Amino acid sequence: MKVFVIDVAKCSGCYNCQIACKDEHCGNDWPPYAKPQPETGHFWMRVKQEEHGQVPKVRVEYTPWPCMHCEDPKCGRVAPDAVDVRDDGLVIIDPERAVGRRELVDACPYGAVFYNEELDVPQKCTGCAHLVDEGKLPHCVDLCATGALRFGDEEEFADELLHAETYLLEEGCRPRVFYLNRPYLFLAGDVWDPACDEIVEGARVTLAMLDGTVRKTVTDDFGDFYFRKLDEGVYDVAVEADGYRPVERRGIELKKSLNLGDFALVRA
Repeated sequence: MKVFVIDVAKCSGCYNCQIACKDEHCGNDWPPYAKPQPETGHFWMRVKQEEHGQVPKVRVEYTPWPCMHCEDPKCGRVAPDAVDVRDDGLVIIDPERAVGRRELVDACPYGAVFYNEELDVPQKCTGCAHLVDEGKLPHCVDLCATGALRFGDEEEFADELLHAETYLLEEGCRPRVFYLNRPYLFLAGDVWDPACDEIVEGARVTLAMLDGTVRKTVTDDFGDFYFRKLDEGVYDVAVEADGYRPVERRGIELKKSLNLGDFALVRA
């Protein structure tokens, strides 16, 4: 069985994969897998951009987002006569049997199915099945300049898949596009002494959740601290440093990454 492995940490947002998909499918007919993709409106390979934090602590992450080639695709549940799951795991919407089947667009929880109004057919990423049949890589993978996109037999990636994640597990689709270093939220801030207008290096920072989970870190040589790979939730942050009174902020509601700004310490 084939899988896509996408390392978000390696994606630079160059959009080569998105352009490669257009290059391979716009104006090209690849029977029996796909009719030509429209030049606009369709993103069979999309790059999702997400901004985390606020100035000056900002990080931009890019997530390549194709069809997830699910083992139990929802599009296939809606129209089993028009959707095929190949032996190698690639999911194909048959361009002849799916004519007029608009319901396939709404069926996909990943937003990866698009409707071609001119041809009256739903379309999506085929995994470049026509190239895979020739022993070649999908075009998006072949043109990925950073190695963020890879494709091959599941066994080749066995060790990495132990640490990989998929999206929307609750849908029960069992996607075969796996992500490494997928984006999460962060909390950040900086610690300083306003009396002498200097940062405080090595301050001890504790992050606590309502369930009792605790994480700790120290400020770096710029007085900054980060807690990464966080889920949405409510957090408390406490800061301590030798010779200073401790400070804390409680009930921080994290729905998106936050720069908490300055923590000013007063000497004891």
